[in-house]
Amino acid sequence: MKRIKDAVYWVGKVDWEVRRFHGTEYSTHRGTSYNAYLVRDEKTVLIDTVWDVFGMQFVEHLKNGIDLNEIDFIIANHAEPDHSGALAELMKHIPDTPIYCTQNAIKSLKGHFHQDWNFVPVKTGDRLSLGSRELMFIEAPMLHWPDSMFCYLTEDHILFSNDAFGQHCATARLYNDLVDQGELYQEGIKYYANILTPFSGLVMNKIEEFQSLNLPLEMICPSHGVIWRIEPLQIIEKYREWSQDYQKDQITIVYDTMYNGTRAMAESIAEGIGRVDQDVAVKLFNISRTDKNDVITEVFKSKCMLLGSPTINRGILSAVAGFLEEIRGLSFKNKRAAAFGTYGWSGESVKLIEKGLEEAGFDLLVEGIRSLWNPDTDVLRQCLDLRKEIGNRTKRNPG
Repeated sequence: MKRIKDAVYWVGKVDWEVRRFHGTEYSTHRGTSYNAYLVRDEKTVLIDTVWDVFGMQFVEHLKNGIDLNEIDFIIANHAEPDHSGALAELMKHIPDTPIYCTQNAIKSLKGHFHQDWNFVPVKTGDRLSLGSRELMFIEAPMLHWPDSMFCYLTEDHILFSNDAFGQHCATARLYNDLVDQGELYQEGIKYYANILTPFSGLVMNKIEEFQSLNLPLEMICPSHGVIWRIEPLQIIEKYREWSQDYQKDQITIVYDTMYNGTRAMAESIAEGIGRVDQDVAVKLFNISRTDKNDVITEVFKSKCMLLGSPTINRGILSAVAGFLEEIRGLSFKNKRAAAFGTYGWSGESVKLIEKGLEEAGFDLLVEGIRSLWNPDTDVLRQCLDLRKEIGNRTKRNPG
């Protein structure tokens, strides 16, 4: 256990080795942490647990710091197994301990564990007395599951925010002021872009709701990554910024290729953009060779994306198809796009990409560029000239 403030302790687990999350859907290059917290007052409360892989270790560590029978309440801010996983092991020892969570979380936890534990449903505004402190519950549905909630500790002015305001980043140092700031915000925006983007409207509403409560805030304790103890409002302001159709003066080019024809088109487009606008940031990625979550983060930051694939079996390459499915689900707003690609005899790829981009909510800038076989000088000139249309139609003040 690590004391983080007076009667509040971190009792989580740092996972240095994990490299994939949500199955294999999310990359965690820097590992992650599963943050759980213990508050000891006249009553003792455990806030969240850890992934079930570490369930036995979690319980043993708790035993080293406290008699488990002294835990009066358990808070389950969210039922996802990386936070609730150790409950199964813990409840073997204290089976009657009440678990406070939302009504939706009760359904989820029963679905995960098939146990009828002593659940106590709570809603926004409900309070739980610990003695000299209270926990106030704040429902946060779809941030990022229907069952999610926050809880706020009076006296210490701490918000336990579960998946909001976190990052997948393993660190030996618990606090935001003790880690590399570049890495911190790199992981923070990646986390937002890949997980919370579809719920941006709800993020904004929840921020406004929390701030309307006028609660003093000295610390934010999320369930992944660092604890925000220095200027904790900074991450709230970042979420406010990211939730409002965020974009920078950046254009991202994403493609896959078979025999380097589509690659040549992508590189020519990048060169053309650079010639006409030296201020815009241009990023170029082969999606079959680059981590998709990192690319999604760059698209999140961009005002425009160019997406390319050759035609194969009257379709598009699987890496591009999978990427289109990813961004469709993320519901990016206020972003523009165009398609390009090579073909040998049927040539459907550009139209298929354009259809996928429109379904994903992108505004098409121009008609896509197709090349029969390897692009010749005329096609490459079209790619270079695409810079004019892109430049004219994406001019705006950088966000």
